[in-house]
Amino acid sequence: MAAKRSGARGKRSRLTSEPVQEPSGESPLSRERIVATAVDLLDAQGLDGLTMRRLADRLGSGVMSLYWHVDSKEDVFDLALDSVLDYRGPPEMAEPQNWRAEIVHMLEDWRAGMLRHPWSASLLPRRALGPNILGRLERMSKILSRAGVADADMNAAIWSLWNYVMGATVTRASFDLSDDDRAAAQQRLTSERYLTIERSRLLLDNDWDGAFRKGLDFLLDGLSRG
Repeated sequence: MAAKRSGARGKRSRLTSEPVQEPSGESPLSRERIVATAVDLLDAQGLDGLTMRRLADRLGSGVMSLYWHVDSKEDVFDLALDSVLDYRGPPEMAEPQNWRAEIVHMLEDWRAGMLRHPWSASLLPRRALGPNILGRLERMSKILSRAGVADADMNAAIWSLWNYVMGATVTRASFDLSDDDRAAAQQRLTSERYLTIERSRLLLDNDWDGAFRKGLDFLLDGLSRG
């Protein structure tokens, strides 16, 4: 995300640090309030539902007032995305956590955050990485390094975990079959072409959280052997 802001908002920041008070009597407009409202709008209407006009209407503001605080709609996307990817770390525990527990907590938190805000999974690969996601990746790198992952293997380890979380999240968010649809789909697997996945009852398995954790254990087993 851009480190330097320009235009009217930049000019205003040199004149005063006071927030803009909207004439409607709403709370003073601020970047934090804009971002929180943008997240609510994205949750309700998805990526296509966010326009500066709709955002301004929700804030009880004029569109041009938004530009004192953000540069553009693209800037709003960046800020909203990074805000939902904030990571505060695992809760305090009586026993120190080992590296696997820390990685599992971080990745389960990442997946849960994106499932709460489904638009984020499709937006993340297309946006500049903000401080929250970069901080998460830095923390992950330090944990893996402490676990013995060599510098030469670090990028492959990070991207493997990234790809796993992203793929698992997108699949869970988009795989929205009813129980009846699952049963009908499973019934169609009786052909000899699908003996193995029919035997495992693949299309009836609805334990998304358990499958995510088990698959993550497979990945971490490989990293620990490396």
